[in-house]
Amino acid sequence: MITVGTFDGVHRGHVAVLDAVRRAAQRRGARSIVVTFEPHPLRVVRPEKAPRLLTTAEEKHEQLERVGLDVIVHLPFTQALAQFTAREFVQEILVDRLRLEHLVIGHDHGLGRDRSGNETALREIGAELGYDVEVVEAVIVEGGPVSSTRIRGLLERGDVVEAATLLGRPYSIRGVVVEGERRGRELGFPTANLQVRDPEKLLPHEGIYATRVRTEAGQHLLGALHLGPRPTFEGASPTIEVHLLDFDGDLYGQELEVEFCDWIREIRPFRDVASLIEAMNEDCARVRALFSAGRGACQSVGSRLD
Repeated sequence: MITVGTFDGVHRGHVAVLDAVRRAAQRRGARSIVVTFEPHPLRVVRPEKAPRLLTTAEEKHEQLERVGLDVIVHLPFTQALAQFTAREFVQEILVDRLRLEHLVIGHDHGLGRDRSGNETALREIGAELGYDVEVVEAVIVEGGPVSSTRIRGLLERGDVVEAATLLGRPYSIRGVVVEGERRGRELGFPTANLQVRDPEKLLPHEGIYATRVRTEAGQHLLGALHLGPRPTFEGASPTIEVHLLDFDGDLYGQELEVEFCDWIREIRPFRDVASLIEAMNEDCARVRALFSAGRGACQSVGSRLD
């Protein structure tokens, strides 16, 4: 029992397809298999159109593992593979190598060169090669189908709560704590400056966010995160830095995972440092109030940090 796709984000629509594969395999006493691609196919065929990633290769693998399928195949997407017709891909990859008997696809699936392998084409190929096709309908949330494109749009507007509803979990990034200018510490708000490892990873819209952070030691901490420029300080570079509430320790060199729980405010310049400190105190108070009230994406949907 096999499904094929890019699965960027492994969102609720993807999970519906993956669950269908798992159920079909259980009914037939067969293996459940997902075939996905690295890198994103558009990175190869139309790099100027390639989107920022909702999930890095590592993150996607972890999310696919959580669904509970038997086999995860990460297929290198190359120029040669991009030239495969739908029939060639099915024959050489799915039938000859993976012994395809039952193919599960989403409602808008397109396989092979120019995405010509739609439902009709795949059923015709299946009649010839001896497999059947199951189509999973779209998952509809708030009047529209869940899709990676829709989630990217929400994140690019800073709507991390709605994005989490479509993902089925809060959106997260990972970054290594690097040396900063220590300006936050001088202001009384020490921050962990993050360097995101994968340049293709999508960052939400610039702003101040309520976040939940997991350290390498397994600590779960609340934080107020700054993402973007620092207009109060002339010549300062944009940063991703998080002030961890009720934490005092050394995290340099560690990798943190940060969940975006809610939007707090836009970034704006302040007339002086005192005004900035006042705003930062208000930010931290809002973060505490949000979590105390059980609001935000980290409470309203499942969290990978639990």
